[in-house]
Amino acid sequence: MAMSGGRDDGNPMMDMNTTPLIDVMLVLLIMFIITIPVATHSVDIDLPVPNPNPPPADQIDPIRNKIVIDEQDQVLWNGTPISDGELVRNLEATRGIQPEPELQFEPVGGASYDRSLRVLDIIKASGVTKFGFVGNEQYRTFGT
Repeated sequence: MAMSGGRDDGNPMMDMNTTPLIDVMLVLLIMFIITIPVATHSVDIDLPVPNPNPPPADQIDPIRNKIVIDEQDQVLWNGTPISDGELVRNLEATRGIQPEPELQFEPVGGASYDRSLRVLDIIKASGVTKFGFVGNEQYRTFGT
């Protein structure tokens, strides 16, 4: 009866014993896993250095213009109703001011998308560079 699992014909076993080879490979694998550093996902960001002499408050953003579209699809420039032609003239005038005033856009909830899109097209065509949407927090829904 053969204990090695081979044939019992009296000849020596010619198969290679791979158990020590597998043991060595497992030890090497464990050593590689231990020595590999933990992968860190980081993004290097150069943060600005604080200015010890900040500019006066009146020079930070001296002028802000606000465009509001109300429920009747009327365009309001700083609270005053204007037409599309007046909007184009106002935008061209503000581009000539240095520094360029910030333009804030706030359509109310009942304003039509079509009217808002037309006003945004006028703003885009004017070449205004300081532009932002304000009042978006009123449309935020909680829990959905």
